[in-house]
Amino acid sequence: MTVGVEEEFLLVDPSTRRPVARAGDVLARVRGLPPGAQVHRELSCAQVEFASGVCADLDELRDQLVTGRRVLADAAHAEGLKLIPSGAPVLADPDPRLSPGERFERIDAMYRGQVDDYQCCGCHVHVGVPDRETAVRVVNHLRPWLPTLVALGANSPFDRGRDTGYASWRLIDQAGFPGSGVPPFFRTAADHDVRVGELVACGALVDATMTFWLARPSPRYPTVEVRAADTAATVDDAVLQAGLTRALVDTALAGGAAPEPDDQVLAAAVWSAARYGSTGPGVDPLAARQVPAVELVEALLEHVSDALGDDREPIRELLRGVLENGTGAQRQRRAGSPEAAVDLLACTGRGTGSPPS
Repeated sequence: MTVGVEEEFLLVDPSTRRPVARAGDVLARVRGLPPGAQVHRELSCAQVEFASGVCADLDELRDQLVTGRRVLADAAHAEGLKLIPSGAPVLADPDPRLSPGERFERIDAMYRGQVDDYQCCGCHVHVGVPDRETAVRVVNHLRPWLPTLVALGANSPFDRGRDTGYASWRLIDQAGFPGSGVPPFFRTAADHDVRVGELVACGALVDATMTFWLARPSPRYPTVEVRAADTAATVDDAVLQAGLTRALVDTALAGGAAPEPDDQVLAAAVWSAARYGSTGPGVDPLAARQVPAVELVEALLEHVSDALGDDREPIRELLRGVLENGTGAQRQRRAGSPEAAVDLLACTGRGTGSPPS
């Protein structure tokens, strides 16, 4: 089963540690991308994205992510900048600007103040599936597990210099957009398309490709796309998200009816995951009660154990690392200050030292 990852990053000035609107300059310097990989602009001129090629296994994916971070870090370094993997800007951008382009202009016109300084960054995992009907069925199965992926991928405790008290402020920031959070339960691909079309007709979405759900049938590729995690602090964290997501998809393909937890309980579970990450309380969407977050992590691992196959021990090791050393959010806080968190996160490249971790 194929897998790919899209990672969004912030560009910051190394002295002020604040985002700067230089995406075009950095992307123009990119050279040496892995096979099938691409780089893109994002909504903010201070953001860049690396999209891996289609990978057959996690080893290939890891190699592509390491290379992608190094290539972008080198390009940023050549412009006197640093590449930062954080789900939200750690320090405020003194001059936030939206990227040029007709679609970005339409987004700005629709959402106005919500996007004036929106610079949240996510880790998007794509897993190949045979067709759209399968993709819709798989997403239904994923719904109860999305909050746990949020908790494990939390990497945005700061927002513009302020400790928010949350593990993933990105999820809270995104909650202001229509149709965010866990997707509804769709009966068929046609049902999905009709209901997305209704949101477009209502004027809540720019177009059918711009849903804000944490998982969806990709509007562009033959994949299920899961967007639960903040941009990963390290390649290990991104590989963990990819491995767990691919195993969840594989488990869903094994058959059986998808559970239908209450939508409000799912919303509570997402909020709790964003608030506390992988420590403290979580919400079990199927039991509709509060439980320790670590129990939900253990339940996820048990749920996908058979599907992990040869990846079982590597994923268990990566998961142990997160539970023992903390998520990206915990590591940012341990740095001691927002400025120190930026320095801790900075990706390195050939021009700046060792390869990115």
